[in-house]
Amino acid sequence: MVAAAKLRRAQQSMEQARPYTHHLKDLIVSLLPDVDRSMLDLLQVREMKRVGYVVITSDRGLAGAFNANIIKKAQNEIDAFGKENVDIVCIGKRGRDHFRKRDYHIVDQHIAFWNELDFSHAMNFSSGIVAQFLAGKVDEIRVVYNYFKNIATQEIRSSVLLPLTYDESHTKRVDRIYEPSKSELVKSLIPKHLNIQIWQFLLESYASEMAARMISMDNATSNADDLIKDLNLEFNKARQASITKEMLEIVGGAEALSS
Repeated sequence: MVAAAKLRRAQQSMEQARPYTHHLKDLIVSLLPDVDRSMLDLLQVREMKRVGYVVITSDRGLAGAFNANIIKKAQNEIDAFGKENVDIVCIGKRGRDHFRKRDYHIVDQHIAFWNELDFSHAMNFSSGIVAQFLAGKVDEIRVVYNYFKNIATQEIRSSVLLPLTYDESHTKRVDRIYEPSKSELVKSLIPKHLNIQIWQFLLESYASEMAARMISMDNATSNADDLIKDLNLEFNKARQASITKEMLEIVGGAEALSS
């Protein structure tokens, strides 16, 4: 019941943020082909020598395979690239504990904030993540998180946050007049876009966690009810056997006395 109540609020916040996130991303993607990428460091595409991973998990367990699936996905990708060439930012205690025990290189961690989650957390996390890229410490930043599809289904995704790229086949070219210029718009919108992207990742993950927790708790309750029924049946069988045995002993003793 607690998870269901939190899920409703988390799902509402997540669904309200999605249209803004998608429209802002589409606008930036439509502008990128017409601007010089060298004007902004966040647009620089470099040779991938070192990668940064942002792994978003929860602080607590009892959510089924929610954390295990994210950690498995992230670890497989990190190991494929080489753990010595990867810096990890852990958002959530479960991911932090897993990678710290296995000596992965964790450069930053954020825990114990989910109950007070708001946009200021996204801005704080984003500033640290972007600073890693701007300082040249990593050449690409990927985010591994749970995408909320519906209450019963959450999809694990690995998305590239930086550098910003676009797919020409999905880019709609619209003839517009921009004021100020496209370059000025891109410089202004990209920092907002990165904050919004991190915020959306957090909302998606939190809603997915609450859905997974609600289903897990419902399954645990059903399993407990089934176990109670089985134990009651076993108890009644043992009680009946004990009564039958006592009755047989009484009958046997009475027959022995009468004979």
